[in-house]
Amino acid sequence: MSRTELLRLVFAQIFLHATMTGLRLAAPLLALSKGYSAGAVGALIALFALSQIFLAIPAGKYADHHGVRRPMGFAVLAAAVALVLATAFPTIPVLCLGAMLTGAAAGITVIVLQRHIGRAATSNAQRKQFFSWLAIAPAISNFIGPFGAGLIIDHAGQASGDLLAYRICFAVLAVLPLLTWLLVMRVRELPFEPYDPKAAPTHAWDLLKSANFRYILFVNWLQSASWDIHSFLVPILGYERGLSASTIGTILGAFALAAALIRMALPVIAARYSEKRVIAASCIITVGVFAIYPMVSHAAEMVVCAIVLGASLGCVQPMVMSLLTQVTPAHRQGEALGIRLMFINASSFLMPMVAGSFGALIGVGAVFWVVASIVAVGTPVVGKIQLRDNEMPPEKNL
Repeated sequence: MSRTELLRLVFAQIFLHATMTGLRLAAPLLALSKGYSAGAVGALIALFALSQIFLAIPAGKYADHHGVRRPMGFAVLAAAVALVLATAFPTIPVLCLGAMLTGAAAGITVIVLQRHIGRAATSNAQRKQFFSWLAIAPAISNFIGPFGAGLIIDHAGQASGDLLAYRICFAVLAVLPLLTWLLVMRVRELPFEPYDPKAAPTHAWDLLKSANFRYILFVNWLQSASWDIHSFLVPILGYERGLSASTIGTILGAFALAAALIRMALPVIAARYSEKRVIAASCIITVGVFAIYPMVSHAAEMVVCAIVLGASLGCVQPMVMSLLTQVTPAHRQGEALGIRLMFINASSFLMPMVAGSFGALIGVGAVFWVVASIVAVGTPVVGKIQLRDNEMPPEKNL
């Protein structure tokens, strides 16, 4: 894969993912302006992840049988239709539908593009670099989507009224999936297994028979849960410390910025260190930061903790993608990525509720220490992952 084609895929994901993140900002704001409760808004936001839980594995299988362009065509169509409907009918039921459609489109895009670049790589080192570059896309889109949507709503609202401002925002967001399609339609397809209706059906859960596959999913869950719990608990901890909303926002912003910046440096890191070393180091740093967090009280100290944790957790996803590609047969990598995405979204949906329940029982600070203990106990699993450089394990090992 040439550098030009890789950059084309990075920007394709940026545009599609920014469609979802922009709507994820605008839809709750519109719901609040219509008088809906915080609970209703929370349910609306949950719909962005809910559709990915159920569609991840089918999307992965579909990508295995149809390559890049066909599944990406459905993702682009779903996102564009969602925003066109929101533009024409900016009502809460339509926004709920839009949340599920754009969430599904973003999930399909992640699976399809990760599968494609993983198979396009010719060595483990190149695979790590490809995944490192692709990991920059969500970091960028998580900024430009909400930031752009917010600017449009604020400035268009001053000139034309609030509801029209939201319509303009949705219309602009509807253009982004079309840009994604213009980039993806030029991608060179790699060989894939055509769908044979007479073939015996495969079951995605068969992949869990591989010990390596289970270890990688578990390690990925440790890191993802740490990310989700940090994002959920820091506002509560900051409130208990008497910090202002803007200060708490600064702490979370520092975490996101560190995660984005480290991903820009990952191609260099990936060229020097193995996936297992990077993930193990991330686990150790995560344990240390979670152990320290409840003991700091000043905003500056919390910002430092957030920066260190963001840089640590930001390294993990590309390394996990590289490992999954190595332990999965080439014609089932879409299924493997679908299983991973399903687990991650299910965790993102459940962990804030679990952490909140424990926080009410034992205190927010104690939850940080519980998470640190869990990650510490789970870290040795990284060493159990067994790989063979530049060699794909045969399917019979699964």
